Amino acid sequence: MWGDHSSPVELPEDRHWWFASRTRALLAILDTTLPDRNLAWLDIGCGAGNMFHHLSRYGSVQGVEIDPRPVAVARQRGYQVEQGDASRGLSYPDASFDVISALDVIEHNQDDQAILREAHRLLKVNGYLVLTVPAFMWLWSHNDVLNAHVRRYAAGRLREMLQAAGFNIRRLTYNNFFIFPLAAAAIWLRRFSQRTPQLTSHHTHQEAYQVEMEPASPLVNTLLTGIGRLEALLLRRVDLPIGTSLIAIAQKRV
Repeated sequence: MWGDHSSPVELPEDRHWWFASRTRALLAILDTTLPDRNLAWLDIGCGAGNMFHHLSRYGSVQGVEIDPRPVAVARQRGYQVEQGDASRGLSYPDASFDVISALDVIEHNQDDQAILREAHRLLKVNGYLVLTVPAFMWLWSHNDVLNAHVRRYAAGRLREMLQAAGFNIRRLTYNNFFIFPLAAAAIWLRRFSQRTPQLTSHHTHQEAYQVEMEPASPLVNTLLTGIGRLEALLLRRVDLPIGTSLIAIAQKRV
């Protein structure tokens, strides 16, 4: 599904255009940024290990998750996942990991800076922090409410936060660039009309992981997935100036 490094595992969220496009964009950037493929990786807010089959192309992956239900499922699937809250501190020793990811995680937490500080503690010198977050508070919608977001981010603010936590920026780019005009228009039209969109719950891993997303017909899903493929090709070479989400790769300062 994902090119030369594809995995036989395919989860339900891999088939939804939004998840598929985020994964392709992320892997395109990581392929051109990470130094090797034998890295010790911690995925913060990993759910039931929903990204492990993609991240494992870069090394050995383990995770931490605040909710005990997906933790139990992840362990049933053979993944090394601990229960914990990164904003309150984790039990791992200092400098334990080469890479730490928090994929659409910090926007759910009141103290997002605490998660960045904890990631800095746990990373080896020159280790990498990988973040994805939703972009622009003015794109706030019913979807953010249902998914318990606290905030959305602009690139400048995210850059300042990472630098304050002791990181140098390697890549900072928006994604979902091509769909941005349509998405922004749809959000503003719904806000003006006060119409609440119908969302579907994507239940995976024995009901332990649920994300509310707008449904897409097979045709629309295929079209948007294709657009995501094109965007991933661009992200191998350039940063995009605007989009509905942000991807950041930062490196722990010496």
